[in-house]
Amino acid sequence: MGTTAKMLDVNLGISKMHIKLKGSKDAPILEGAWHKKTNSEESLWNLERDGEKSTMTITLEKREGRNWWSTVLEGDIEIDTQKVEPENSKLSDLDGETRSTVEKMMFDQRQKQMGLPTSEEQGKQDKMKAFMDAHPEMDFSKAKFC
Repeated sequence: MGTTAKMLDVNLGISKMHIKLKGSKDAPILEGAWHKKTNSEESLWNLERDGEKSTMTITLEKREGRNWWSTVLEGDIEIDTQKVEPENSKLSDLDGETRSTVEKMMFDQRQKQMGLPTSEEQGKQDKMKAFMDAHPEMDFSKAKFC
């Protein structure tokens, strides 16, 4: 008979994890310290059975956002993340929030290449212009804006 989820003690913590058989005095199936901290509240696991075979899937959310880890658990064989070539993806493949962030980064990069203000710099300039327009009684002729 294969392993079921009810037979497991799984803890996906912020800094470390373990997978053990409940009530067993044997060594854990897997345990260790994460390479970096995770958002344990957003991490989850699932066990799927196919006949006698069980497959566990662990989904982690990294605390530090999107970055490459050189290993998942400390002490594992490390990979050279500089040699990893991510797949090219289309903007349409991304979720709304990620797509918006990528489009903003692409816009800002084009603006910088053309010597124009980024979206953040343009926003600051627009706010300053609106303030100046709202206060014509003030003299801004000698003001320097950074």
